[in-house]
Amino acid sequence: MNTAIPSKTIPVARPSFGVDEENAVIAVLRSGWVSQGPRAAEFERNFAEYVGASYAVAVSSCTTALHLALLAAGVKPGDEVLCPSLSFIATANVIVHAGAIPVFVDIDESTYNIDPSCIERAITPRTKAILAVHQIGLPAAIDEINDIASRHGLLVIEDAACAIGSRYMGQRIGLPHTSMACFSFHPRKVLTTGEGGMITTCDKELAARIRGLRQHAMTISDLTRHGSSKVVIESYDEVGYNYRMTDLQAAIGLVQLGRIEEMIDRRRELALRYSSRLSSLPWLVLPAEPAESRHNFQSYMVRLLSDAPIGRDELMQELLDRGISSRRGIMAIHREAPYRNEKWDVGLPVTNLVTDTAVILPLFYEMTEDEQDYVIECFEEIAHLAVK
Repeated sequence: MNTAIPSKTIPVARPSFGVDEENAVIAVLRSGWVSQGPRAAEFERNFAEYVGASYAVAVSSCTTALHLALLAAGVKPGDEVLCPSLSFIATANVIVHAGAIPVFVDIDESTYNIDPSCIERAITPRTKAILAVHQIGLPAAIDEINDIASRHGLLVIEDAACAIGSRYMGQRIGLPHTSMACFSFHPRKVLTTGEGGMITTCDKELAARIRGLRQHAMTISDLTRHGSSKVVIESYDEVGYNYRMTDLQAAIGLVQLGRIEEMIDRRRELALRYSSRLSSLPWLVLPAEPAESRHNFQSYMVRLLSDAPIGRDELMQELLDRGISSRRGIMAIHREAPYRNEKWDVGLPVTNLVTDTAVILPLFYEMTEDEQDYVIECFEEIAHLAVK
């Protein structure tokens, strides 16, 4: 439809860094301690306090956080772990890394999170845990999931990659709603350290085991050895991993954590502006926010109904031609080669519908209203031309 050279280039996401983040990194560089050390420990304490958990363990990514959480929870080869297919592929990959088998459960059509009404029929004698994803920052139905898990003796672990600052029943995600919650600090997330992750829990033994596993199962940390007045010789009691977060990353995270509520408030303002303007398009499904949840709007995702005047992929191309980046909503893991199986094509109808019709629009903390207005105006123009 549009062949003109775009006058703007608007990304789907952009991290927000300022002078404070720069100074924090410089201070770590000058300290001489750049690997996992005092800043990582401070970030853990502050993060645990922010979400209301007793313990937080910093790691190299949410993927490694989820892997360690599954191992610490006792998930073993041959176990089954229930999870949604509508998620980033890491959700299933970590289950395989633990030697277990991912079993996909369909999603709720309005929240895009795992549908509690579909969980029980997926449970078998081999089911060990439920990996509940808070998709694009909207909390899953934790109470209902916990009730089901309790009846069947299952563990619940939260994939909270997108959900820092989101709330469920008035409490922040990461509080002990379940045994553990795992967060991501990837650049597309609300809080970013470039890469990085965090596990929160109120179980002292789980926290201790995870701390060991993230550092080669070393019995004494580098920081403890360095601060000791006596010679300390560490040992390695099991096979561990190098999943550590550096102090460089943690220093950025500490600054970002101090800005988190301001950044979420701005995202919510922008999301409200999107919904207000786009509500005039009857073929567009806007994001839902159940009464018990507070969305952090890590992403703003809409879905096209069957009577939309334009297809999802064509819409994305038209936006790109106008200098606006977008993304397909959320991938369906079961369509990727490692997880492809005919039974999922039949058994996950809502997942298939959503992954084919959803699109993520640009939204980030430093997005201006002029930039957002341009996105909305282009969206409306494309829709209008498509109708003609």
